[in-house]
Amino acid sequence: MRNIGRLISILHRQSQIYINYALKDYNITSAECAFILYLARNEGVTQDEMSSYLYINKSATTRAIKSLENKGYVIKCKDKNDKRCNRIYMSDLAKKNIKKIIHKVHLWSDFLSKDLDTKTHDLIVDALEKIVDKVENTNLKRLLEVKKDE
Repeated sequence: MRNIGRLISILHRQSQIYINYALKDYNITSAECAFILYLARNEGVTQDEMSSYLYINKSATTRAIKSLENKGYVIKCKDKNDKRCNRIYMSDLAKKNIKKIIHKVHLWSDFLSKDLDTKTHDLIVDALEKIVDKVENTNLKRLLEVKKDE
């Protein structure tokens, strides 16, 4: 049987290479890109919310947000009701460039699906969504424990 995980891993790595190159002029790395894209739709979220949605650990989120803050793309503000957490907002620089950034990212998706007919494209997306749902709804630690016992 062909290995789905290997194929997804290859696509992920190639995507990172593309994003790093495509967003070089904006000084945004593939590690930071997901945060900018998420903020474009969800301004004012907390770092914990971002970590949870993006499936990125809290320390990596902190590093990415700090880097984006140093580059002038995000602004961190203490939450008015809970001083322990920060709310993250796009800066004017991010707002100025977000449409171009989104366009560059969409070019990658367009490239990947260019030679696929609509039916094949939908089939692939549906299959990947099912796989993601399965992973999200599985206790992976428990799964590993069960596999050890077999």
